[in-house]
Amino acid sequence: MVLIFRRVMQLVGLSLSLLGWVLSCLTTYLPQWKILNLELNEMENWTMGLWQTCVFQEEVGMQCKDFDSFLALPTELRISRILMFLSNGFGILGLLVSGFGLDCLRIGEEQAELKKRLIILGGILLWLSGITALVPVSWVAHITVQEFWDDTVPDIVPRWEFGVALFVGWVAGFSLLLGGFLLNCAAFSTQAPSGHYTVAEMQAQCPHLEAGNRS
Repeated sequence: MVLIFRRVMQLVGLSLSLLGWVLSCLTTYLPQWKILNLELNEMENWTMGLWQTCVFQEEVGMQCKDFDSFLALPTELRISRILMFLSNGFGILGLLVSGFGLDCLRIGEEQAELKKRLIILGGILLWLSGITALVPVSWVAHITVQEFWDDTVPDIVPRWEFGVALFVGWVAGFSLLLGGFLLNCAAFSTQAPSGHYTVAEMQAQCPHLEAGNRS
């Protein structure tokens, strides 16, 4: 029962981490980190991402323009670019390392201690990925709130608001953190006494892998 529970945690943790990593990559390139709705012209909506600003007009559609200079960007956008790249890098490394440590993987099944260390290392990398994804989206959200409630700006001036990319980034970050947590919980659960698993156990826990070997 302990083996079943550990393997379920590993698969769920890896699945959540994969989802978080995909959403993190999506967040990096989505142009909707901020949105600007013009009350004077409701047919025109502006969006801003880490790489470009876009304007959507009903008659023309969406037109985007890349930022001309990295150094000319606001500080939060420059740092967010770097952190999102780090998040994506930590995420893919964590997925690869954790994948090699799965109990369902027949490779190295007699080296239980090594696989445990791989799972732990992968979980830590996924934690780092989640943190470096949450920091930029939360920072941009904080700056957006500050600017929205800035009393020095006249009320007639349009204010930037939260874009969909921020919410996607929050989901990505928490998915990566939860996935890494489950992987580490699985790694610190009770190990098999012999350090490897019988063929019958592998067939019961990983039927899809066994079917692949037969084919």
